[in-house]
Amino acid sequence: MAKSKGEETRERILETAEGLILKSGYAGMAIDDLLKATGLTKGAFFHHFKSKADLAKNVLERYAQNDMDLFQELSERADRLSDDPLERVIIFLRLFNEYLDGLGMPFPGCIFASYTYERQHFGVDIRDYIGKSLDAWCALYEEKLQALIDIRPPGDPVTARELAEMITSIIEGGFIMANAKDDPAWTQRQCDQFQRYIRLLFS
Repeated sequence: MAKSKGEETRERILETAEGLILKSGYAGMAIDDLLKATGLTKGAFFHHFKSKADLAKNVLERYAQNDMDLFQELSERADRLSDDPLERVIIFLRLFNEYLDGLGMPFPGCIFASYTYERQHFGVDIRDYIGKSLDAWCALYEEKLQALIDIRPPGDPVTARELAEMITSIIEGGFIMANAKDDPAWTQRQCDQFQRYIRLLFS
């Protein structure tokens, strides 16, 4: 179904705001900068969002949903490509690397990380939402890794949750390092190392 003009405008505001927040931080993003970038009036902005804080909340929710949709899609593709739980984990990681390769320059960053660095500007509800979103990521990885552990015990004692937390940390930290080092392949290399670790652990 095609989006209405109002829905398209709202999406444009959210997409532009996400980019500005990743570039300048929440505190550094002025509504006037957003209006200049989108070509909208203040009236148009306030038609869709009650305040800058309301915009920030919607940017966060959109970002979290888009990421979860991506990870679920990659997980389902990996499951279709193999019946082997080990290969499903490896394929999932490779598909994610291919996605990152397609972004070209270093990924601009992570809204979760940006909001966490500026947590003084947000209430407990925002921090709780970020925590629950990261838990949802971990749960998706954990399910895949638990299926692997169930049929192929690891060489060293480790839980699916610990491995899920590890790959989540690698991805989040990789975004920071990719930007700090201006290296668009940083995160992919770390994911490759995790793949090697998983193969060794379950060989």
